[in-house]
Amino acid sequence: QVQLVESGGGLVQAGGSLRLSCAASGLTFSRYDMGWFRQAPGKEREFVATINWSGGSTYYADSVKGRFTVSRDNAKNTVYLQMSSLKPEDTAVYYCAAGLKGLSVDYWGKGTLVTVSS
Repeated sequence: QVQLVESGGGLVQAGGSLRLSCAASGLTFSRYDMGWFRQAPGKEREFVATINWSGGSTYYADSVKGRFTVSRDNAKNTVYLQMSSLKPEDTAVYYCAAGLKGLSVDYWGKGTLVTVSS
């Protein structure tokens, strides 16, 4: 019923930019806090960013602060992650999440791979 579908991943060079999108369906999108997590090769999944239901409040992991921007368009049921000044250590599968409370998540997307080359 509920689906979160990520898109926009791919291969970019260090210093480049990429925008990820997450299209949600099967839920009342505007009622959910949304977020992004990532999992790099050989590492545990980690928090990246979150945005509240209205888009008026955001929070970022220290590792991406100042480089990544999370936003949402409730009319389009879509949340975005704009990534700039990408580094090789940003290489990971990026997962969209709905209904964040701490590290608890109601729904997960399948993920999209971002590879940053040096």
